[in-house]
Amino acid sequence: MTETTIPQPLVTDDTIVFGLLALCLGFVFYTSSINTGFWKKFYGIVPTVLMCYLLPGILTSIGLISDETSNLYFMASRYLLPAALVLMTLSIDLKAIANLGSKALIMFFTGTIGIIIGGPLAILIVSIFSPETVGGVGFDAVWRGLSTIAGSWIGGGANQAAMFEIFEYSPDKFGGMVLVDIVIANVWMAIILLGVGKTDQIDRWLKADTSSIETLKKKVSEHTAKITRVATLHDYIIMLALAFTAVGAAHFFGNHFADFLKDNFEVIRDKTKILSSLGSTFLWMVVFATSFGIALSFTKAKNYEGAGASKIGGMFIYILVATIGMQMDLGKVLDNPGLIAVGLIWISIHAGLLILVAKLIKAPYFFLAVGSQANVGGAASAPVVAAEFHPSLTSVGILLAVFGYVVGTAGAYLCAILMEIASNF
Repeated sequence: MTETTIPQPLVTDDTIVFGLLALCLGFVFYTSSINTGFWKKFYGIVPTVLMCYLLPGILTSIGLISDETSNLYFMASRYLLPAALVLMTLSIDLKAIANLGSKALIMFFTGTIGIIIGGPLAILIVSIFSPETVGGVGFDAVWRGLSTIAGSWIGGGANQAAMFEIFEYSPDKFGGMVLVDIVIANVWMAIILLGVGKTDQIDRWLKADTSSIETLKKKVSEHTAKITRVATLHDYIIMLALAFTAVGAAHFFGNHFADFLKDNFEVIRDKTKILSSLGSTFLWMVVFATSFGIALSFTKAKNYEGAGASKIGGMFIYILVATIGMQMDLGKVLDNPGLIAVGLIWISIHAGLLILVAKLIKAPYFFLAVGSQANVGGAASAPVVAAEFHPSLTSVGILLAVFGYVVGTAGAYLCAILMEIASNF
């Protein structure tokens, strides 16, 4: 088997790549602050966060930078994401989140069901006009590869790895499935972010009751206004200490707890088992970071929100957004048009079901967007989307994303079985 050579981007030094990403973020935030002329009209249509996401994707697409040769996403997801989770949850109001009601969970499970039934339906539809696209035999069977996408879209990377182990898809073809996963998930996230700028119009169309969300935003905003002060160097150092001490502790406990589970429970140690995703160190790192942030909300540390804790967390999130954008090579979208078509149909079924249920139960667009991203995007994307609605809502995205990890492997396993049946029709 011949080795595939990965084309080298023009810039491979992560120090320079980080500078380019910072330049992208600076350009977007500077132009979005201009309140006249072209830029005002432009950002009236295109959300700021979407541009922070697309510009690095364009740099990747033209061959200037590449996620393949960079460790920046790993850095952002393992260092900055948990720090952001701590800083953005230390002012959390659990009672107010509980008052959001059941619609958040309904939309989350709707998103999960959309992925489970969307896979086999996409196979059936594509098999009508291109049966070879969804064919294959043995370990080359396309449904086996699509099972890894189901794992990624219901839970995350750990669930995807579990599906790869369970169904033993051909390793030399796995890269094509990863490409479909990244391209479709990123396109869908871009569409969701585009909708954030039209939230009011969408909610009116859905006839949604947004009172519980507005109450939460108002309560957090009032608390923030009451404790807001001019931050000092002392405040920044303390917030830095709180955030990254918690990050270190989250990694320490997450790693050891994951090892403990794998050492003591065969069902978690065996990657062919449905519960194997509970052995993910990333999952437990996110859980512990979120737990530390929630614990701090019961202490005086909660008042650091007044010194800008969530703003610093937001800055970390935007750096993460830029590194996620690096993964989207627009030039590869048509590399495998057949599988891309499967992915587009699949995500369309997921989206259509979410819209239908949101319309029926009059759920706000926020629940639709975050319920979807807690599935498709996981812990790296759901907080980003939630924070774009309002910083106080970040914790909702975090909690749902963690839940996605828990149900991800079981949901993906069911989806894979249905896809195997569909491919044999």
